[in-house]
Amino acid sequence: MKTRRWIVLLVTLALALIGLGLLLSGVSADPSGTVSGVVVDADGPVVEAVVRQQTTANSTTSAADGSFTLGGLTEGISVTITAWQGGYYPGGVEVVPPQTGVTITIRHHPAGDDPTYEWITSMADPEEPVACEHCMVAFPQWVNNAHAQSGVNARFFSMYNGTNLSGTATVTPGYKLDFPGTAGNCATCHAPGAATDDEPFITDVNELAGVETEGVFCDFCHKIGYAYLNPATGLPYPNAPGILSFRLYRPPPDTHMFFGPFDDVTRRVSYLELEKKSQFCAPCHQFSFWGTPIYESFREWLESPYPAMGIECQTCHMKPTGVDYFVFPEKGGLIRDPQTIASHLQPGAANVELLQNTVSMTLSARQVADNLRASVTITNTDAGHHVPTDFPARNMILLVRATDDQGRELVQVAGPTVPDWGGVGPDPDDYAGWPGKGYAKVLRDVVSGEAPVASYWKQALIQSDNRLAAFEADTTTCDFLVPEGGGDIEVEARLIFRRAFKSLAEAKGWEVEDIVMETEVVAISLRSTRKVYLPAVMRKTE
Repeated sequence: MKTRRWIVLLVTLALALIGLGLLLSGVSADPSGTVSGVVVDADGPVVEAVVRQQTTANSTTSAADGSFTLGGLTEGISVTITAWQGGYYPGGVEVVPPQTGVTITIRHHPAGDDPTYEWITSMADPEEPVACEHCMVAFPQWVNNAHAQSGVNARFFSMYNGTNLSGTATVTPGYKLDFPGTAGNCATCHAPGAATDDEPFITDVNELAGVETEGVFCDFCHKIGYAYLNPATGLPYPNAPGILSFRLYRPPPDTHMFFGPFDDVTRRVSYLELEKKSQFCAPCHQFSFWGTPIYESFREWLESPYPAMGIECQTCHMKPTGVDYFVFPEKGGLIRDPQTIASHLQPGAANVELLQNTVSMTLSARQVADNLRASVTITNTDAGHHVPTDFPARNMILLVRATDDQGRELVQVAGPTVPDWGGVGPDPDDYAGWPGKGYAKVLRDVVSGEAPVASYWKQALIQSDNRLAAFEADTTTCDFLVPEGGGDIEVEARLIFRRAFKSLAEAKGWEVEDIVMETEVVAISLRSTRKVYLPAVMRKTE
């Protein structure tokens, strides 16, 4: 009891000293300061404007007469109070609470879209001080990601033109080989800055120039003010890929206009909630060709449990990195809660860390008579879409092997094997016929019957699709023959990801390494009653 009294006494004394220190410093220990006033525009009071203590979650809304009272402020400490309403640039004033009679004036941002607008480069340009590289933390994150590379990606151009990676030889497949003299709709997503206005189906990506080569660049994304989606399905309308499903707000000359994820930035930026929603991604990540769904990651997310869980595309692909400003402080950036600063790293199919945190794997092994039975369960634990998704040449390969204490591989006697698209040949990474399984959306060309194909610009049908939906689990069981005399056996399961079918990557000259997503190993001791010795065989069973 005496110990408890001493603890209470010490805590009380500490709190008293803290209060005394705040009193002597002139700072109120009770942040009860308030600021009241009115939000107005050129025509009078603004209703339901968001009034905020800048860079914080402390906010209120203006009443029918534009009036507001914002509490929770610290008396005597200068603070910036901002106001924003849809269709306006935010405005702000610096005040010292408590204060009354404050007027915050906001002004409308341009409501139209000027097709004569000239895109602003993201790259540092001495003649363009607004260029993103000058000030934005997002620039060094964006500049190397897939969106920044979409207008210069050599693999994309090898598919578009039907060449090898260097463009020096003709190698099928290729859009231009199948539809010469046409441009296609690739630019609507890969080069949207060039495909605006009357250009979506006549923009040849071989002719991109200047800022157009920056792919999905900063100024383009931050001019999007609306995404046209079918209210009945929640999906983009058919035959309206990329730029065709976006409403742009390009301002008139000598005016700057951007949308952003904050409602308290008081210069040339207006707030857009859409930037935090998966619907922002939908027009370029949901599209069908000839009626066959090809890019489906948005629909897969929409039909998953993720929307109800409040998990958006941005939650994983724009995850905060701990940086607490989005404009460099030396350029006037304000300090914010780091959890509110979305990164622009936007990891995808080439990111090892992302892939290795996408699925989980469990492996078990047991003896059944004279067989070793290995069971592998793969679960899509952390992707809100199917795994793999979008580009239909992406695939996963599960490999299962069992070896004795001499390193000899046991003979598979039952269970699935890797399909031919896993690689047929003498290379160590040709896995066709190995114990295991392949996961992919396999397209079949309607005319030639060839499968799998990645030339989805021609008529193709889905021959099979065993990809893993969000939270879906799939179990693979392989039986191996127990060697004579049994012994200690090691069982290994390995799941690898490939950005393209091996034959396609090799033909095009793409240097894309396998990414190991998961590996599990278990050991088991076996017994055998067989009297006939079966020697170990090569990995691939005949």
